[in-house]
Amino acid sequence: MSILKFENVSKSFGEGTAKTDVLKDINLTVEDGEFLVLLGFSGTGKTTLINLMAGLEFPSSGSVTFKGAPIAGPGRERGVIFQNYSLMPWLTVAGNVRLAVDTVFPKMKTTEKDALVDKYVKMVGLSHAAARRPAELSGGMRQRVNVARALAMSPELLLLDEPLSALDALTRANLADEIEHIWEADKKTCVLITNDVDEAIVLADRIVALNPDGTLGKEFRVAIPRPRERGEMNHDEEFKRLRGEVTKYLMDAGIEAKAAETRELPNVTAIHNETVPAALKEARGSSRIDKYLEFSQLHKIYPTPKGPLTVVEDFNLKLDKGEFISLIGHSGCGKSTVLTMAAGLNEISKGVINLDGRGVVGADPERAVVFQSPSLFPWLTAKENVSVGVEKVYPRASRAERQDIVEYYLERVGLGDSMDKAAADLSNGMKQRVGIARAFALSPKLLLLDEPFGMLDSLTRWELQEVLMEVWSRTKVTAICVTHDVDEAILLADRVVMMTNGPQATIGRIVNVDLPRPRTRKALLEHPDYYLYREQVLNFLEEYEHGAKPRSAAPTPAGHKADDSKEAA
Repeated sequence: MSILKFENVSKSFGEGTAKTDVLKDINLTVEDGEFLVLLGFSGTGKTTLINLMAGLEFPSSGSVTFKGAPIAGPGRERGVIFQNYSLMPWLTVAGNVRLAVDTVFPKMKTTEKDALVDKYVKMVGLSHAAARRPAELSGGMRQRVNVARALAMSPELLLLDEPLSALDALTRANLADEIEHIWEADKKTCVLITNDVDEAIVLADRIVALNPDGTLGKEFRVAIPRPRERGEMNHDEEFKRLRGEVTKYLMDAGIEAKAAETRELPNVTAIHNETVPAALKEARGSSRIDKYLEFSQLHKIYPTPKGPLTVVEDFNLKLDKGEFISLIGHSGCGKSTVLTMAAGLNEISKGVINLDGRGVVGADPERAVVFQSPSLFPWLTAKENVSVGVEKVYPRASRAERQDIVEYYLERVGLGDSMDKAAADLSNGMKQRVGIARAFALSPKLLLLDEPFGMLDSLTRWELQEVLMEVWSRTKVTAICVTHDVDEAILLADRVVMMTNGPQATIGRIVNVDLPRPRTRKALLEHPDYYLYREQVLNFLEEYEHGAKPRSAAPTPAGHKADDSKEAA
């Protein structure tokens, strides 16, 4: 039996020339007890669709009905969990849930209200924190309060608008599992909006894709038996097949951006890559290919009131010239600390980092960094933001040659038509493209990427990963990317370096990724070794989830070797 129905629904905002069509001709039925997932790009109207379900927006044409009656506004039978927490900061966990109960059930007895609050606070695993206020909670715990509050209102339909997107990967996975358990225990009808394919498959009975033009796309039925354990999914052939099919559909729908090849890179060299005088070259040794970048006995120690705190300890790693390394581990394991020391932005407490035969001391454009936030000058255009560094590192190039370099890399990252727009007018994804173009335009010896796509939705992240790989394949710059995304780590890297939990974090395991280049996400999903590499990384992260030491080695693809030592030549 259907509980919610869209019939020929369209939604637009504005009028006349300012009119924007967001949703077009939506026909959708949600069955009673179903877990439906809506999956799509940012800007495809996912949130508008769920706002129509919640009664927070109304269709421009067509009808939205709940149990056969038109939705005329918000109602307690439709509970909504948003991406942001919206908790009352002066109330405790129990107080925030109680506020919802008091509003919805004003005539209920106090003892019954107390029991209802206790039930749902316990259901989301927060009984131990019932007396804490939001400021004392982690992001994951705050979102649990949000879930408990919505459930305590006893809705018939639970609407979840990307409730996990602001959380780290581990917390996101754990809370998604809890939402599935709650759905099964409470027999709610659920509609979830997400941009994460794995999350969609683990949770859904049915997945409906939204196309970039605001229409409904392909529907995917998920026939994998429940419960769906994430670790086991890596071995499930139906999961692999469906994951590949959904990913291919989404990428074919519009995220495979290919930069137009409209200009050649001028034959000029950055100041730090120019030929040095013979005497200096002889003194410092010839530029080497192997052991081009060396981390030796690296430590980072911070002073604290309770004494020295060792964050990173005995970090040893050697990279060849042109090698791409992914650095992965749980939050707080020192990944970004290692990266900022390599960038010269964080003082080395003990040990040394050598790049091309010289010790790393202070910041230098020979080591370009792309941060999670692109850090652009908002009043400058995309072209001007990239030009800032180029002016410094190509002193012998003509003005026209420097402009060619700037425009070449902006075109490479797909911004050929937007290079004259102010940074303030660009989307987050476009800003990060500028950051990537700026880094490559410096012609660095070392490219350092600190979770460069961490603030972006999954689909935009896929697109920029493809952009990054395409530009890197042209330059073959030595690169290190810090990430918490297992698939991103494997997709980008020649080796995945996994760090143990902090404090005193170090290298726990290294996996050599022997997959063909150039790589695409679609091709890797079909490669027979891909899920074996994925399992090695997932197993390591699972072992360290609660601070444990790895108990056993993960399976290794035939003919390949995983390195458990702290050093790789």
